[in-house]
Amino acid sequence: MARGVSTSLDTSGFVEVRGPVTARIARAVSDLPAAEWDALTDGANPFMRHAFLSALERSSSVGGRSGWTPLPVLFDGPDGRLAAALPAYLKQHSQGEYVFDHAWADAWQRAGGAYYPKLQIAAPFTPATGPRLLTRDAAYAPALLAGAEKLCALHELSSAHATFVEPEQIPLFEAGGWLIRSDIQFHWHNRGYACFDDFLQALSSRKRKAIRKERAAAQEGVDIRAFTGAEIQPEHWEAFWQFYQDTGSRKWGRPYLTRAAFDMLGEAMGEDIVLMLAFVGDTPIAGALNFLGGEALYGRYWGCTFDKPFLHFELCYYQAIELAIERGLARVEAGAQGPHKLARGYEPVQTFSAHYIADPGFRAAIADFLERERAGVAQDQLYLGERTPFRRA
Repeated sequence: MARGVSTSLDTSGFVEVRGPVTARIARAVSDLPAAEWDALTDGANPFMRHAFLSALERSSSVGGRSGWTPLPVLFDGPDGRLAAALPAYLKQHSQGEYVFDHAWADAWQRAGGAYYPKLQIAAPFTPATGPRLLTRDAAYAPALLAGAEKLCALHELSSAHATFVEPEQIPLFEAGGWLIRSDIQFHWHNRGYACFDDFLQALSSRKRKAIRKERAAAQEGVDIRAFTGAEIQPEHWEAFWQFYQDTGSRKWGRPYLTRAAFDMLGEAMGEDIVLMLAFVGDTPIAGALNFLGGEALYGRYWGCTFDKPFLHFELCYYQAIELAIERGLARVEAGAQGPHKLARGYEPVQTFSAHYIADPGFRAAIADFLERERAGVAQDQLYLGERTPFRRA
């Protein structure tokens, strides 16, 4: 494949991985049987489900000119059914990943190489930790990694990147010789709280009073309602689309998801979605979109058309905590970045990504950078961990 061409990979056949072992390369997750794909996961992570990934494809949020070309790498078992898969994409840029490698791309291109296209193994636009090696049998994991590497070699891709990998799978990437990178997110942990006030009692007096003041100010004159499943009506999605566009245009230049994506996600995964909307009278002024997992609530998008102090914290953080307690969920993952979450009871947690760099010299330079970066991330986590709002013993 000529470098710089986004959609010209031939996915009509098989790629020999090692000896008689071959990987099948599909054109889209939506072309695959949903039951077979979902059987490769335990269903706890909503962003690896067939419904989520195929909705992004069918809504044109990925594919076309998005710079995300679906390229799932598959292995079939002896029974002819899917036995393992990589949720992979051919990428022409580094947008929508939340693990930043722009400096790597600049360095490689200054040296005369072409960093793009690259292979991305991820849930698009979703900085939520989950499985990236989807298998019925863990014995397929090395073949999945070898398949990604062979794909890079065959089509002259500079690298392959698996982002927001669940910690349990990191040793599999390490065994394959992939480089490991870490970063920090802020998650709220449910320590058996019966209600929000129970959580507040675990905080220092000063922080407890500050949160109560923020919530009172945010809720004044506002009616906050939660919608899920069939309760989410077309007018609710239309209102949220306006909020999402406003946030997306300010943060990313253009929103990642299309309008159709929200309708499709609501139709396919409505029972796993909680849409929080804030109303003044009958008019929605802000919203936050959450996905329900087996053990976690995942906060994904937020936006508003009315600037009200602390409303962002109320909709995205405090309402999420209340919902997690109500449903008995172990944690809330509120997305990437955001040290301001620390004062609201969200604690620093390391996240991980894994990287295959094809060129040996470039790989050595990246490995050296990552070693120094990891030390800094570990120090940051210790520093932030000492500044949580919880009462000291």
